[in-house]
Amino acid sequence: VQLQASGGGLVQAGESLRLSCVVSGYTASPYALGWFRQATGQEREFVGGIAWTGGFTKYADSVKGRITISRDAAKNTLYLQIDDLKPEDTAVYYCAAQGSWGRIEVKERLYEHWGQGTLVTVSS
Repeated sequence: VQLQASGGGLVQAGESLRLSCVVSGYTASPYALGWFRQATGQEREFVGGIAWTGGFTKYADSVKGRITISRDAAKNTLYLQIDDLKPEDTAVYYCAAQGSWGRIEVKERLYEHWGQGTLVTVSS
């Protein structure tokens, strides 16, 4: 199983960015895929997730209202749209596939496959 994240870069505060994550190698789809981020010197935190079948989502309170997570099942691709970017959004963003079933989890230990991360830098 592989997850390949892309789309990061240097952006100005207030702009929008869309990250992508291509998922491959699954014989059966995972229950959910999630996005996490890790700023320098901080722990990795849950940003949001989406159930692969059904498409319902869960977002962290810290970013709710500014992000949209979606997926294109035909392309095996997960997306993270971040609007009104702020300097505090600067981090490496990771996509991950959840290993458990039943609900979208926020704990990273419940995600079994991870992408390599893509750096988002927001300048003020």
